Amino acid sequence: MVNLVKLRDHNYKFISAKPFAPNLGAEVYGVDLSKPVSAAQFGDISQAFLDHQVLFFKNQKEIPPDVHIAFGRKFGELHAHPAAPTMEGYPEIFEIHADKDSKIANGEFWHSDVSCDEEPPLGTMLQIHLAPLCGGDTMFSDMYSAYDALSTPIKRLINGLTAVHESEHIYKGRYADRGVNDTNYIFPTAVHPIVRTHPETGKKALFVNRTFTTRINGLSHEESDSILQLLFDQAEHISHQIRFSWSINDLAFWDNRCCMHRAIWDYWPEQRKGRRVTIKGDRPK
Repeated sequence: MVNLVKLRDHNYKFISAKPFAPNLGAEVYGVDLSKPVSAAQFGDISQAFLDHQVLFFKNQKEIPPDVHIAFGRKFGELHAHPAAPTMEGYPEIFEIHADKDSKIANGEFWHSDVSCDEEPPLGTMLQIHLAPLCGGDTMFSDMYSAYDALSTPIKRLINGLTAVHESEHIYKGRYADRGVNDTNYIFPTAVHPIVRTHPETGKKALFVNRTFTTRINGLSHEESDSILQLLFDQAEHISHQIRFSWSINDLAFWDNRCCMHRAIWDYWPEQRKGRRVTIKGDRPK
């Protein structure tokens, strides 16, 4: 059943937020992110972020790197990616770029950003500056509704269980073509609850993903694989998803604590390029 409460505008005074879908996302208008955001606008953006989980800022100009960094810092200390190269002169910025010579494109599989960290990111802000003529969409999935839709017996089973999130199998050698020598890197591994409680909304969300989550603690290999597959399928079910098509200079800001995303690499040999900053989060509980 559609949660009609989420369709209501929360009477934001200094921005306009148009729901993207009944369960997830909003398009935001009325703010120019290429300039410093006022305290009043920031208050509305913060509330809209909690209300909608992922915000799509439309009709934007290209955001200068220092302004992008400053906007991210309004939400907290910035997160450093454990493996990816950064923008020259701006270590806080991770440049996203895929072209005809790329061997991989970032985010091709469902994930919550760097969930392998002990304190996974709060959220990520990505602005796209170069996009293919068509394709290159990003999909998002609502982990509140993914959890809510589970049966009561499955909820009883997974509440209180923890899972391992690993990254070496993903990051090792991933950025070699961009000059990263990770021979001596120690890639992060963490243990998190399968069901986490959002620290600001108090809602429960499913917190496993196909990219980083490798096993459930306390279960046999076969039990863990079976339950993880069930949960991955639930998290990726079409009923929880939206699909966003980018326009040049759109900025998406998503909450890694309660939604996953996946970037579609269907535009080869065309290019897709952008910049992102990521905000530090807390230890999932």
